[in-house]
Amino acid sequence: MRVVIAEDNALLREGLVLLLTSAGHEVVAAATTGPEILPALQRHSPDAAVLDVRMPPDFRDEGLRAALTARKELPGLPVLVLSQYVEESYAAELLAGGASGLGYLLKDRVGRVDEFLDALERVAAGGTALDPEVVTELLARRRESPLDSLTPREREVLALMAEGHDNATIAEALVVTERAVHKHIGNVFLKLGLPQSDSGHRRVLAVLTYLNNS
Repeated sequence: MRVVIAEDNALLREGLVLLLTSAGHEVVAAATTGPEILPALQRHSPDAAVLDVRMPPDFRDEGLRAALTARKELPGLPVLVLSQYVEESYAAELLAGGASGLGYLLKDRVGRVDEFLDALERVAAGGTALDPEVVTELLARRRESPLDSLTPREREVLALMAEGHDNATIAEALVVTERAVHKHIGNVFLKLGLPQSDSGHRRVLAVLTYLNNS
């Protein structure tokens, strides 16, 4: 996998390069400031991008803005965003345009090598990877919404879907059968009023509904 990374912290940046190359991936560019990100993505057209939210010169949302622009100019570009803290508005804005091929992880997740690499590979394959703490924060800020009709178990299933897990992984996490998970997901689709279509598309719509109403 060819990857562009953007991280201003030299230690973390070099750690990411080492981690990715050790896993057999190629880091084709490493941006150190916000203005460097988009040109690097345009020049290399990578298989995935790993971007810090806050980058020089202003340390605000340079990485996020670059990700949003890149997704418009390079449709379908898989992007995994890293953040020091849970920033709910950034996660919602990033995912508002579609959840396919997107991830949002807290930086301490990078230290959990297997989890980080698994998240990156899911995103590169067109899936979604949301940090559990981000999902928890979104759920904690939930207001009256279509999600109110869901049972606690259905919300648990939907939260795990938002993290990007498949049915087998959800079943293992909740200690239930895959058949039970399939039933819960069917109930989620029904209660959220999602149209009959292919199941992958409905999963994306369910996750977006979850994020937009959390």
